[in-house]
Amino acid sequence: MSKEHVKTLIIGSGPAGYTAAIYASRANLAPVLYQGPQPGGQLTITNDVENFPGYPKGIMGPQMMMEMQEQATRFGTDIRTGLVTSVQLSDNGPHTAVVDEETEITADTIIISTGASAKWLGLESETRLNGAGVSACAVCDGFFYRGQEVAVVGAGDSACEEAHYLSNLCSKVHMIVRRDEMRASKIMQDRVIKKENIEIHWNSETLEVLGGDAVEGVEVINNKTNEESVIDVTGFFVAIGHKPNTDIFKGQLDMDDAGYLVTKPDSTKTNIKGVFAAGDVQDTVYRQAVTAAGTGCMAALEAERYLTELED
Repeated sequence: MSKEHVKTLIIGSGPAGYTAAIYASRANLAPVLYQGPQPGGQLTITNDVENFPGYPKGIMGPQMMMEMQEQATRFGTDIRTGLVTSVQLSDNGPHTAVVDEETEITADTIIISTGASAKWLGLESETRLNGAGVSACAVCDGFFYRGQEVAVVGAGDSACEEAHYLSNLCSKVHMIVRRDEMRASKIMQDRVIKKENIEIHWNSETLEVLGGDAVEGVEVINNKTNEESVIDVTGFFVAIGHKPNTDIFKGQLDMDDAGYLVTKPDSTKTNIKGVFAAGDVQDTVYRQAVTAAGTGCMAALEAERYLTELED
């Protein structure tokens, strides 16, 4: 197994990782970034990005990630393909990461930007129409469905938040709820139940997302009566949760019950010195590209300060 040492190792790409790389490389930290299993993160499966500052005409998600990668490379970031498969973190440093079971890297600082993956229903049509009417983020994509009918799958707080947000943009929102009750908090349930243009389909499950090149409807089944029906919608939002990509850090870094990394207040610092977390891997609230980029900036600045203190 080959070995090398770096000042700053960035695990994961996306807006958080690439922004951290831009700031770290400009600070002469000579960062090495491993892109992980999905180079560019979730934005690579997003078509139109219209809410990121600096793009008045919008930009395609994959193109935006390519430009961020080019910017990081321009300042000297060593961007590599590969997956970090294990880590050994220490308050006394340096930290160790193994890449693809082939390379061992020791690092004075590590910035974790592995993100969180949306949970999906597992339907072929859901995958095929992802980005063509299927989405896991109402705040990101709801704008495109103004005045149209859409569906939201889920019964938790996130699903209620998505449905309520969409109800202010869309003519009607259909909530598809698997049971005869929701998991959401009472206040969130009341909020959607009171909305006149939100219709809740209880005891209902999605059989298929309908459409050729774009979503045209959703086929559902009532799991009490076995009655099947079609709801005509142009947007299909899956809000059954996210899974943070933190498995390799379990037992070493503090996490919440859902597996998100816990950072210190007003900081990207984890419970291990020299290890920082940025983006959706530690964000349970906003999960936006611009907030991920902001925490990527924070992580790089904090890594720089930490290395400066080590040298003093």
